[in-house]
Amino acid sequence: MRETVAEADEKESRFALALAPELAVGLRHMTTEAQPSHKPQRGQPCPCGSGQLFETCCEPILSGAVKAPSAERLMRARFVAHVSHNFEFLHHSYLPDAHKPYVVEEGEPAIVWTRLEVHGHETDVGGNPDKSYVDFSAYGTEDKIEKVLHEKAEFLRKNGQWFYNREARLGPAPVKSSAPKVGRNDPCPCGSGKKYKQCCLGKA
Repeated sequence: MRETVAEADEKESRFALALAPELAVGLRHMTTEAQPSHKPQRGQPCPCGSGQLFETCCEPILSGAVKAPSAERLMRARFVAHVSHNFEFLHHSYLPDAHKPYVVEEGEPAIVWTRLEVHGHETDVGGNPDKSYVDFSAYGTEDKIEKVLHEKAEFLRKNGQWFYNREARLGPAPVKSSAPKVGRNDPCPCGSGKKYKQCCLGKA
């Protein structure tokens, strides 16, 4: 039986970096060509950009020696897993797939992940301590062209362990205007001398 589009998309989700499917182009297209080796090395800075050495940062989480203490630490470890092609870790740290058997796939992703910037880490505004969000930008190259994914990702903690759950927002946060709100009866900002409701309000 041929694989449906939905089944194919579900299979691709195991490689989610906290990645939006429509931007995970490099992960959708597997290649048999040899990719540059970016395996993290002890004694060198961790690829997640924390500024710490690999062996004191993401290595213990990737090896299973310790659990990620926060959603941000899991996000960083998942990025390093992409860098090093540790797809089994990605599979088991992605909540929808975590309890399914891991199946090895042939080929390598076409995109080479190079650096991560974490813009913010916040807990659920509703007060749920087991839900957190990480706002990040992941950079990579494909065919010598740099690509960037900016996402706000949702993480959930189950039985004391953090998992990536879903994309909460794709792209940067909307820019909020700092200009004061104009009332209906205030003078119109356009300078016409009329009230806002009699001038530009209907055009807004």
